[in-house]
Amino acid sequence: MFVIIGWVVALGCIFGVFIVHGGNIGVVMKALPFEMITIMGAAIGAFIANNQPRVLKATLGGFAACFKGSKYTKARYMELMALLYDILQKARKEGLMSIEKDVEEPDKSPLFQKYPTVGSDHHVVEFVTDYLRMMVSGNLNAHEIESLMDSEIDTHHHEAHAPAAAIQRLAGGLPAFGIVAAVLGVVNTMGSVGQPPAVLGGMIGSALVGTFLGILLAYGIFEPLAGLLEQKIDEGTKELQCIKTTLLASMQGYAPQVAIEFGRKVLYSTERPSFSELEGHVKGKK
Repeated sequence: MFVIIGWVVALGCIFGVFIVHGGNIGVVMKALPFEMITIMGAAIGAFIANNQPRVLKATLGGFAACFKGSKYTKARYMELMALLYDILQKARKEGLMSIEKDVEEPDKSPLFQKYPTVGSDHHVVEFVTDYLRMMVSGNLNAHEIESLMDSEIDTHHHEAHAPAAAIQRLAGGLPAFGIVAAVLGVVNTMGSVGQPPAVLGGMIGSALVGTFLGILLAYGIFEPLAGLLEQKIDEGTKELQCIKTTLLASMQGYAPQVAIEFGRKVLYSTERPSFSELEGHVKGKK
């Protein structure tokens, strides 16, 4: 919703001021379809040539994600930490081997089924179970697991960042394609030098629409989308960091209640539940 509002404000101010100052919007609208086809056609072609198929597919998903609200809410984080608390509490009371079945078959585990939002998220479940499995095996110490977690989170961030970087490159190329469209328009105008000045003026104006459109698409449409998508990617990374911090605190000997407090402190302040909120939620889920 805010993406649409932002676009409406930007376009409304640009075209509104142009019209109020006496600009001939008819010239812009007449040239717009042809310039749009030239600029966006060239940009899309270059975009396809510049990215691997997996990045192209992920970018389409990234565009869709920009128009959806964030799934990383306070309620989701409280559910995640309640899940971690239950797992760690069971391991503390009954021993690490007691969670082996939950780790190996999370889709059948009552612990994961108790929290459907995070329990149905493949990436979260895989991240949690992979490192719980290492904790159960006992072959790695906390420092080794932390290093491995950091490597995986770094890989996840770079992989998730690829669509945002692709959109950023697309935005960077649009002004240049706008210039290409404008140059072609000038070339077309130079071939009609025998026309009356009024006709030539209209042709030159249409050519300049290409430059205008390339810059507008770059900094008014695609650059904001790339920035928004990057923010959403950071939210996903933050969730993994929360899991990492909680599990490492547990490995270092802290009680489950303290371990999830470590994880809570990692979260952004806008979504971070208070100590009493989290405590009440965890106790309510027992």
